[in-house]
This record gives sequence, C-alpha cells and structure tokens, in this order.
Amino acid sequence: MMKNNAMSFHFIFLLLVLVSWPFITAAETEQQKQQFAVESGKVLELDEYNFDAAISNFDYILVDFYAPWCGHCKRLAPQLDKAALILADLKQPIRIAKIDADKYKRVGSKYGIDGYPTLKIFMHGVPTEYYGPRKADLLVRFLKKFVAPDVAILNSDSAISEFVEAAGTSFPIFIGFGLNESAISHFAVKYKKRAWFSVAKDFSDKTMEFYDFDKVPALVAHHPNYDEQSIFYGPFEEKFVEDYIKQSLLPLTLPITEETLRLLKDDERKVILTILEDESDDRSKKLVKLLKAAASANRDFVFVFVGFKQWQGFAESFEVSKKTKLPKMVVWDGDEEYFSVVGSDSIEDEDQGSQITHFIQGYKDGNFIQKRISSGSFMGFINSMIGIGTVTIIVFVVAVVMIIQSLKEEPLTVGTRDEGDHPSSSTSQAEARQPLRSGEKQDKED
Repeated sequence: MMKNNAMSFHFIFLLLVLVSWPFITAAETEQQKQQFAVESGKVLELDEYNFDAAISNFDYILVDFYAPWCGHCKRLAPQLDKAALILADLKQPIRIAKIDADKYKRVGSKYGIDGYPTLKIFMHGVPTEYYGPRKADLLVRFLKKFVAPDVAILNSDSAISEFVEAAGTSFPIFIGFGLNESAISHFAVKYKKRAWFSVAKDFSDKTMEFYDFDKVPALVAHHPNYDEQSIFYGPFEEKFVEDYIKQSLLPLTLPITEETLRLLKDDERKVILTILEDESDDRSKKLVKLLKAAASANRDFVFVFVGFKQWQGFAESFEVSKKTKLPKMVVWDGDEEYFSVVGSDSIEDEDQGSQITHFIQGYKDGNFIQKRISSGSFMGFINSMIGIGTVTIIVFVVAVVMIIQSLKEEPLTVGTRDEGDHPSSSTSQAEARQPLRSGEKQDKED
C-alpha cells in the first residue's frame, strides 16, 4: 500500500512539473527580455552566460567580438554606440551587442573568431560575418537591408524612387519591371547579402525613359555608387537570370581597394587587372572608360584597375616597378597565379581600345605565360585578407618544422635543453600601413 502511495506521489509530482514547466520557461524568457529591454538603445555587454539568450531573444542582433587591448576596437565602439540608438527604434529593430572574445574564448572559438574586431550579424540565430562599413550612419543604412523584405513590391513611380533612395549606395539594386516576383524571389534570398531586389508592378513611360528600357519584362541592375546600370530582357529562365545577376553584382570596372578585394573573393570569374601609373590622372580615366566598354562585351571577366601610386605594394606583386612601362594588363585568378599575354606587356597611347581587344583575345587563344605572384610583396595583401590567427598558426608550424629539422641535424646531448624563442607574428599592410597587434583586424575604409 505504501509502495502504491509513493508511486502516486511521484506521478503527481511529475505531472505538476510537466504542467508548470512552460510557465517557468516563459517566465525565464520574459525575465531575459526585460533584462535586455532595460538597455534598449544601448550596446549590450554580453558574456558566455547570456550570449545564447541574447541571440535567441532577438531576430536581428549585430555582435562585436572585441578585445580590450585592440586599438581598432576602441575606435569602433563610439560608432556602434551611435548606431545602436537608431537601430533599436526601427519598425523591425536590430540590436547591437559586444563580447570580450579575448576573455570569453569559448564563445570566440565557437564562432571562429581569429582577429579583432570581428562583427557578425545573427539573423534568427544564424550568424553571418559583417563586411560592411563601420561608420555609424553607413552602418545603419547597411544593416537596414537585412531586415527588409527579400523582394520589395513597388506599385508606383514614387514607390520606386523611395525604394532606390532608401537603398543607398552600398549595394547594387535590381528592379524587375513588368516581371513576376517568382522570377527573382529565389535569387533575392540567395544574394540578399549582396544586393537589393524589387519588382515594379506599375510605372509610367517617364520611369521607362529614366531607366532606359523600352519593353517589358525587363530586369535593370543599377550601381548607384558607380553611376552604372545594365538591362536584361531575358530569357527569364532560371540559369540565364542567375548568370545575369551574378555578373551584375559588381560594376563593369572597379578600383582595387581592400574592400573590393573582399568582393572579388565571392566572384568566380577571372580578373583582368590593369595597372596604371596614377588612377586619378586624365590619361588613366580615359583608359578606364575603354575598359568599361570592353567589360560590357566580356561579362565572363571582372575588370579592375589599380594605380601604382595608389597601391605600390599590390602592383609590385605582378612584377611591376617604377621602371615598368605602364599601363600594363594581366589576367589574375584572384589567388596566387596570373597570366601575361605574349605581345601585350603594356598599352601604348594610340588606339588603346584595339590593344585591349587584342589582349583579351590573346588570353582566350591561350597565347599567354603563366606566372606566380611575387611572394614577398604579396604577403601584405595575404595578411589583409585572412585572419591574423591563421598567419600565426602558419608561422608556428614553420618554426616547429625548422626546430625538428635542426634536431635531426644536431641531436641534443643528455642533460641539455634547446630553449628557442617563441614564434610571433605581425601584419603589415601595403603602402607602409601601421602594423597590427597579433589578432587585431584593420579598420576598413568607409
């Protein structure tokens, strides 16, 4: 009898726990929300105990993984403070938080943090590394994109203008005129991190004239930052639409900067690189116009340019020095190999358009010499593109191999110990940029 009573008691206790559990969980969740709500508009300070709760409580949260000793982190902090005030008041709010990843290494390790500061935006708990601008006003405009609809539906000329104005200049803008939303919705999700997408259902002849298309359906790709646009009239089959979108994510030509190098990492096409003396002089600007025309006819390549004066260290990676006759064109694989077309080492002043065409055709015909990037001058570029932690690991591995090799050549005697220096790593950017502390990322130019 007592045994039955004990079993009944346990059953009732278990039933009470099961019934009350949702209320307990809800209370804890509400308590967490109230805790974070108190600090609305401020950058949340997270640790390894409340980190998971924060990213699960907010649909969109930008997290700054920082280190207290990092100078770039200290300069970024005021920008995040300003942005947090604006982003918290959006219709679909975006919260900003920070965590000392140098102290809470378990969290940093979980999310692959190898340099500071690293920004990641968590969308419904899923992290994506943030490569956008870091000044408060630009950061706000950039982040608004992540909470916008995948495809905006525009029903008037004014709605089109307002959409383009709100989109800003950080991303290319795709507008489908007279196009069914389903034709681009899949790609709008796939490429949401890199472009704005919209469908205009109603528009006037004036809008058609403004965007320079004369029939529908038409898909317009607009690059406001470069004042460029192109038009696609079909066929609107999946493969052709995606090819057009992929080839239009970058402008026809763009200058080489640290930011554009990151964009090139996501593009699978070969890069036609033109090295100029000074990209800001009139001769170079005329040549860039010719490169745009060539790019329009050769969408299977990415056309970029760099001035020797603007980024000498990068140019030297392609066997260019102060004595090299410029402009010079090469085809680059975006990694450590490039191709020099025979008979097209440099571009003369006369008939440059024909010389560009001859260069491209020479490469397509296989009339080239394959070469490798100069490792010495290229190291600064490599360091700017990968985490400092990775560089440190590489240096450490090389040091270990060297030590092992020395041990093989000269064995230690009993009672002795080889006390070598600990390996260390520092990064230097091209153009004699200031070295960073190990694990510290350089601020981007906005």
